[in-house]
Amino acid sequence: MDKQPNSATALDGLHVEEKDSPLKFPCVFPIKVLGRTRDGFAQAVSDVVVRHAPDFDPAALEMRSSKEGNWLSVTATINANSRAQLDALYRELVAHPMVKMVL
Repeated sequence: MDKQPNSATALDGLHVEEKDSPLKFPCVFPIKVLGRTRDGFAQAVSDVVVRHAPDFDPAALEMRSSKEGNWLSVTATINANSRAQLDALYRELVAHPMVKMVL
């Protein structure tokens, strides 16, 4: 008779997997930020990114407008050194009033 793992054992296995991040630091990490097309949006995103990744070159910011031109997608690719760095960057970007979404 095969022994089935009880639910507690299965959950413990999930918690272990969650702790093991697929990211290995340092790594190159793209962050996509979406907001309404308006003056200063790309600069605001760049300012936040540079605070958390001082080696980021704002000239490397990639921008793409939506088909109608109402939305702007900005991608900043950074050299991430830790999960804490990424978490802090995401928190500040999400809290910014011009930012609608961070991916």
